Amino acid sequence: MASAAEQLASNLNFSTFAKATDLKKRIWFTLLALLVYRLGTHIPLPGINLDAYAQAFQGQSEGILGMFNMFSGGAVQRMAIFALGIMPYISASIIVQLLTAVVPSLENLKKEGEQGRKIINQYTRYGTVVLATAQAYGIAIGLQSGNNLVTDPGWFFIISTVITLVGGTMFLMWLGEQITSRGIGNGISLIIFSGIVAGLPAAVGNMLELSRVGSISAFVAVLVLVVVVAVFALIVFVERAQRRLLIQYPKRQVGNRMFQGDTSHLPLKLNTSGVIPAIFASSLLLLPATLAGFTSSDLPNWATATIAALGHGQLLYMIVYGLLIMFFAFFYTAIVFNPKETADNLKRHGGFIPGIRPGERTAEYIDYVLTRITVVGAIYLVFVCILPEILVARTGVSLALGGTSLLIIVSVTLDTVSQIQGHLIAAQYEGLIKKSKLRGGKRGR
Repeated sequence: MASAAEQLASNLNFSTFAKATDLKKRIWFTLLALLVYRLGTHIPLPGINLDAYAQAFQGQSEGILGMFNMFSGGAVQRMAIFALGIMPYISASIIVQLLTAVVPSLENLKKEGEQGRKIINQYTRYGTVVLATAQAYGIAIGLQSGNNLVTDPGWFFIISTVITLVGGTMFLMWLGEQITSRGIGNGISLIIFSGIVAGLPAAVGNMLELSRVGSISAFVAVLVLVVVVAVFALIVFVERAQRRLLIQYPKRQVGNRMFQGDTSHLPLKLNTSGVIPAIFASSLLLLPATLAGFTSSDLPNWATATIAALGHGQLLYMIVYGLLIMFFAFFYTAIVFNPKETADNLKRHGGFIPGIRPGERTAEYIDYVLTRITVVGAIYLVFVCILPEILVARTGVSLALGGTSLLIIVSVTLDTVSQIQGHLIAAQYEGLIKKSKLRGGKRGR
C-alpha cells in the first residue's frame, strides 16, 4: 500500500493545492506559530550574565542539558524564556497515561469519550504546572549558585525566573494546542520537530568544520552522512510497517434487509511505542553525568569510575542504553495498547478473528502477536539509536544527528504529510460535490 507521502506526491498539483483554501490557511497559521516559538528561543531570561553562562554551558553540553537544548531548539544554551520547552508537558502526559492504566477512576474517565478526555487533559495541564514549577525553581537555584551567572541574585531573581519559565512552558503548551486545532499536524510534536531541525544546519556545519581542521577525515564525514540517510530510510520503512489481523463481521439484518458479512483489518504497528523509549533511556543515562558535573565536592572513586563507564561510546553505556530502550518499548506499548479492551470492542460490534474465539481468547491472541512484533520493534529502536550514537561519540558531531532526533524528525514528518494528504482529499471531494450540485441544478431547469 502506498504511503501518505507517495499518495501526496502522485496527487499533488498546483491547481489542487490552490483550491484547498482551508489547507493553505492552516499551513500559514502553523508556520507563523512556529516562527513565534523560534523568536521566543532567542529572548534571554532577565538577570542572566550571558557570557558567564555560555562558558558554564560548554562544560555541560554533553550531558542531559545537551539533549534538552536540542529539544528546545537551543533555548537552554541561550537560557531563553522557553528554556524548559515543552518537556514538562510531555512528562505530565506520560505520567497521566501511566496513572490512567492504574487508577480506576481515571480509566473510567478515559472510557467516557470526549468529556472524559477533556477532564484528563485538564489534569495533564495541572501536572505540567507542577513539574514546570519544580524544574524552574531548580534552574533558578542552580543559576544563582553558579559563579557570576546571575547579575543580581536573591529571591526576586528566583521568583521572576520561575514565573518566566513556567509561563513560557504554558504558552508553548497553549501554542501547541492551537496548532493542533487550527493548523496542520500535531502541535506539540511540531514544536519539538522545529527545535531539532533548527539545529541541523549547525550540526552539519560543525561536522564540516571538524573535517576542515583535520579532527575527522573526509571519509568519516561522508560516512556519517551516508549512515544518516540510511537510518532515515530504515525509520520510514519500519514506521510504516504494520501487522494486520483479519477481522470478520457476520451477516446482520437491518429491518427487512439482510447485509452480507464484511471484512476488515486490525493494524498493529511494528513500533507502537514511538520515540518515547529512546527519550526516556537517554534521560536516565545522561542524568548521572550531569549531576556529577554540577557537584562541587569530590566524588568517591567508585562513583567516578561508574560515571566514566556510562560516558558516550563506552561499552557499558551502549549495553545499558539498549536494555533501557527495550524495557521502555515493552512498558510503553503495554500502557498505550490494551488487548483486552480491543477484544471487548470487537466482541461488542460482532467482529471476530477467524479461528479465534471472541472475548478472552481474542485478547490473548492479540497480546501474543503484539508481544512478538514489539520484540522486532524494540530491536529496531536499539539499532537506530545506538548506531548514530557510536558515530556521535567517535566523531564528535552534534546530538542533532543522533538516533533520537532522527526518529522524531521522520515520525513528525510522516504524520504531518498524512494530514496534508487528508485535507487535499477532502478539498477534492468538496469540489466534486459542488460540481455535482451545479450539474443537478442545470438538469432540473
